[in-house]
Amino acid sequence: MYNAAWYALTRVSAIDAEKIAAASLKVRAKTLGEYDEDTMSSQEVLANAKISRGRWDESERLNLQVIETRNKVLGSEHHNTLTSMNNLASTYWNQGRLEEAEKLQVQVMETMKKVLGSEHPDTLTSIENLAQIL
Repeated sequence: MYNAAWYALTRVSAIDAEKIAAASLKVRAKTLGEYDEDTMSSQEVLANAKISRGRWDESERLNLQVIETRNKVLGSEHHNTLTSMNNLASTYWNQGRLEEAEKLQVQVMETMKKVLGSEHPDTLTSIENLAQIL
């Protein structure tokens, strides 16, 4: 279901993606638990589907939950945690909350430089994201 949700998000429709991602999250949370990485991934794709539908507040809530859980389970410098933070910065940007988006994206960029190096593709993407916010 998770893969189907991503496919729907990129190829079909955000409405379908949201429905499938919600079902995926429900099953994964029940069978794997809320701290499992697969559960968090389902929650993140659901948040992304909500972004695509302009449901910023719901996306923000989901992204904050994912970041909190990933910080506990994986740590603040883990790639997946940083990706979740990037998603939240994007949500802030789409809401017009530019100061919050910039602050969070700078944190993501600086941590990626530290962990991955300044020339890593993900670091460069975080720099590009910051440029878009600015």
